[in-house]
Amino acid sequence: MTTFRLKNLLRVLIFFVSATTFAQTELKGTVADFMTFMPIENASVYIKNTTVGTITNADGKFALMVPEKNISDTLVISSIGFRSYETAINDYENGTDIYLEEDVASLDEVVLVADNRPKTGNDIMVRTIERLPNNFPEEPYLQKGFLRHKERNKKEYKWLIEAAITIYDSDYAAGAKNNLKINVDETRKSYDLRDVDSLFTFSAYLKSIGRGPKSGVISRNSVKTSALVDAIKWNDSRVNGLDNLFKGKLNLVRNAGAVGALFGKNMLERHQFNLDTILVDDGRKLYKLKITKGADYVGLSTPGIYNEGFEPQGWVYVYYDNYAIKKVEYELIASSDIQKRRSKSLFATQNIHKLVVTYREYNDKMYPNYIYYETPKLVNTGDRSSDRAKTESEPGFDKDEQYYFTIQEILFSDIIQDPELIKEELRDNQWTADIFSPKPYNAEFWKNYNVLLESQEEEKLILDLSKRATLFKE
Repeated sequence: MTTFRLKNLLRVLIFFVSATTFAQTELKGTVADFMTFMPIENASVYIKNTTVGTITNADGKFALMVPEKNISDTLVISSIGFRSYETAINDYENGTDIYLEEDVASLDEVVLVADNRPKTGNDIMVRTIERLPNNFPEEPYLQKGFLRHKERNKKEYKWLIEAAITIYDSDYAAGAKNNLKINVDETRKSYDLRDVDSLFTFSAYLKSIGRGPKSGVISRNSVKTSALVDAIKWNDSRVNGLDNLFKGKLNLVRNAGAVGALFGKNMLERHQFNLDTILVDDGRKLYKLKITKGADYVGLSTPGIYNEGFEPQGWVYVYYDNYAIKKVEYELIASSDIQKRRSKSLFATQNIHKLVVTYREYNDKMYPNYIYYETPKLVNTGDRSSDRAKTESEPGFDKDEQYYFTIQEILFSDIIQDPELIKEELRDNQWTADIFSPKPYNAEFWKNYNVLLESQEEEKLILDLSKRATLFKE
């Protein structure tokens, strides 16, 4: 068979596989704690031995699209610290309430064994970082995911962008800065830039390009929407854009080998890790390590922003058998005097960065499964004539409306390792992480794509938002 005929046959096969995946069955349910009846958030819901899966929302609810080819497979629902639930997909009754029972191992039993295992939290974490090259992919891969990027205050969403994204990573050993790519494939979004009038951002943007208002005062009425979009995109790229999230310091595990990495060479100067207990995840033991501050402050080295002077806190969950990281919960709290004053004035909070990352094992390697990132943002401040927020004694001050925060959630699935498919996407994709680029709404695409199920609160906020601006969502 000629090379030409082989290539054509491959393309036909790829098209057939893609077309057949559109016939899908939606599974729904609620996951709760057997003892307390409280919903379990972020429980993993997936098809066994595949990469198809989702997670539960804040109400413990999930919706999973199951391809026709997997309808005879096994559904698995698991959460750290609980016994897993398994059932044949064909036997699953839609809308079922699933109750998970607690499953905790003995800390003494694990720590006091007579072998050459690390005994302290710091030693366990050092071993974990040393084992990253063994536990992360060594070959190029693609991963498909769903992004929900939202800006809100305590009262309402101000805008929302949802996107289907593709990540390309060459391998763990290669630096992410030059060897990891992100593409926004499809979007559905709703925002009203008249409400997202980040004049602080716009002023900083003008300074960055060597311009400034003649009077020293910026009014929202004087700013064109197109210019404001440019400012928001510029600020997004340096603070919480996808490129920054994946290639910067906050990608703690993937970028642990980079210069100045938070979990890198000088990790124990800025962090301490204490062994808290042993948990169980899907039948496997996990170290639960508490993150506390070290001798030095933590900083993110963000251009043009004082993003330093933090202390870390949180948890790391590490598999006992192979030292692979299952989950990281990481927060940066304002700690230096300068950062405390800045955070109080601009954001009315000391919790400036919150990150949650979970990983999933596939073919003996760990891949990102879910990312949650939250950071405060000051917008909607009216006329701007100084680098400070309004105080409670000034007219127009409303804490619930004035202080915003950005939340990004990413749910991953569909790991692709086929070299030909990777080569094709590398050639055909534009590889832009710009979520603001206008794209036509593809209703058929979204009908069959696994997304993060909204909580009841989110449903209400999205409904409120859609009354003010068009939300491309059926």
